[in-house]
Amino acid sequence: MDDWQPTASIETLRERARLLARVRAFFAARDVLEMETPVLGHGGSTDVHLDALSLTATTGAGRERLWLQTSPEFAMKRLLAAGSGPIFQLARCFRDGEVGPRHNLEFTMLEWYRPGFSLAELIDESVALVREVLPAAAGGERLRPYRELFREQLQVDPFTTPLASLRQLAGERGGLDMDDADRDGCLDLLMGLVIEPTLGREGIDVVIDYPASQAALARHHRDSEGELVAARFELYVDGLELANGYDELTDAAEQARRFAADNAQRRELGKPLVDVDERLLAALEAGMPAGSGVALGIDRLIQLALGKGRVEEVMAFASPRC
Repeated sequence: MDDWQPTASIETLRERARLLARVRAFFAARDVLEMETPVLGHGGSTDVHLDALSLTATTGAGRERLWLQTSPEFAMKRLLAAGSGPIFQLARCFRDGEVGPRHNLEFTMLEWYRPGFSLAELIDESVALVREVLPAAAGGERLRPYRELFREQLQVDPFTTPLASLRQLAGERGGLDMDDADRDGCLDLLMGLVIEPTLGREGIDVVIDYPASQAALARHHRDSEGELVAARFELYVDGLELANGYDELTDAAEQARRFAADNAQRRELGKPLVDVDERLLAALEAGMPAGSGVALGIDRLIQLALGKGRVEEVMAFASPRC
């Protein structure tokens, strides 16, 4: 076997360590506490756009199915409900099928939570963190409403354009048969193929006010036109999505409803169902403080900072060399 060598050079790994130290210093200066949470849990991500990995292990309760975390979100929210205050984590995460120049099955997620922060305050802090690690992104910062991007670049309204028209447009742009695609499927394809590559080319672009159906674990609110939208943002640099932040949902009943809806959709799509994290729901029921949180792909940020073409070039042993 001759593929034992690391996928990143030793010098690159030294630079990676230097940048991670800068991230930790950023949060230490703001009195945000570093935490570690388990990689394995009894519940996984029900998100239909993610494929979680699971395993069967012998525990104190016998043979159980456990889920490898797609992000440390659920455990960190339990800490928030227990009174941790502001926290961050550099967590090992796993997502099945994530392979490519910007993806790896196992990766590092930087995730942090700010009780009492508005989404606008978290956007400001996220931009500051990116600029700390990536000084080249010091150009202008722009807030870009999702709806305006579709109107400007595709001349359609993502909220009101008939589904048949979106299917036709997505099929033309993607060269795919979209006759059975739902609205979010069409919008995701158009966002990824047409809009995302244009974002963050002159600084940092922050996309806000996504469709309410794409809220995941975020609250809803009304945009300037009265449309119900997701209280979330995504941050882009050089056409690459780096961060995804939420005004966090704290309603246990609503979260349980969303988990059930996700699994119902997974069933319709022929995807395996995912065990719901009942301890997260119990933590929300006990009372998680209102605030905002964000997940940032630290490998991607380091990739940009070091000018590497593929994310594996900043990882010691990317798959399949793991």
